[in-house]
Amino acid sequence: MTELATSNDEAENTIAPGSGELESRLEEHRAELTAYCYRMLGAAFEAEDAVQETLLRAWRSFDRFEGRAALRSWLYRIATNVCLDMLKGTQRRARPMDLADPKTADAPLGDALPEATWIGPIPDGSVLPEDGDPADVAVSRDTIRLAFVAALQHLPARQRAVLILREVLRWKATEVAELLDTTVASVNSALQRARSTLAASNLATSPPSLDHAERALLARYVDAFERYDLDSLTSLLHEDATWSMPPYELWLRGHADIRKWCLGPGIGCNGSRLVPTTANGAPAFGQYKPGPGGSLAPWSLQVLEVSAGRITGIIFFLDTASVFPLFGLPPRLER
Repeated sequence: MTELATSNDEAENTIAPGSGELESRLEEHRAELTAYCYRMLGAAFEAEDAVQETLLRAWRSFDRFEGRAALRSWLYRIATNVCLDMLKGTQRRARPMDLADPKTADAPLGDALPEATWIGPIPDGSVLPEDGDPADVAVSRDTIRLAFVAALQHLPARQRAVLILREVLRWKATEVAELLDTTVASVNSALQRARSTLAASNLATSPPSLDHAERALLARYVDAFERYDLDSLTSLLHEDATWSMPPYELWLRGHADIRKWCLGPGIGCNGSRLVPTTANGAPAFGQYKPGPGGSLAPWSLQVLEVSAGRITGIIFFLDTASVFPLFGLPPRLER
């Protein structure tokens, strides 16, 4: 189970710098590099910027590449350096649940925090392979989950790179040591420390793939939310389900506060419509709520966490001006 593919070094040596063939070969790696940079940086737009910079540097310096390593390994070296540079002096991104204790439904919403505070969502189509071994796809999906990416942000940048390369991409310790210009002993030590940090985060085990029962659960969720039937809606939630709304720090836990919020500050969501999509290897919905003129206006991207037949968490990303175009969601809906 690995995303690491073997490159044909002889073919790479015949690519002419500045040729259309080179651009095509570099572009083949965009999705996996985007997934790597997203895990490192925790934001889709930053990941896209990092990948664009990686491919630009590779294109400009290909005449010095000389095929001494596989093209893919060389690109990961460049991408790692780009991400490490971007992470210098930045705060770690997080989810609301990582920053504060849960609040009650009658607590003030507070001020919106800067975008750089939050782990952002990413479309599955940007980071998951279109085909490939199902086991590899499952690993890829599990390691772009919001909870996993948030846990990665607790690691120092180089430890983060080591853990992703070793545990997610299944690189050998010698390969990682060469990429980071360090020793195998240093790589193994960094990996051990990273594993300990993640173990302390109590990260949940991999969720099961979406089966018939879970698809039925999502259908019932859409029906309950669009009818704004809070009895039906909360019956689908785990008793300790979380409800959060970046860019606000406030988050809720449990049926009582979620219900009170929906019928109080969140009552404007009554009459919403949900458009299905996928984000971070999880079911997601573009939410449109009633707006002026009878149309339905973008309100949030909902990303659901599902486990053991219940919804365990819903994150409502409210920056629709940025997020909806990223997911190809329409700017408004008609009733």
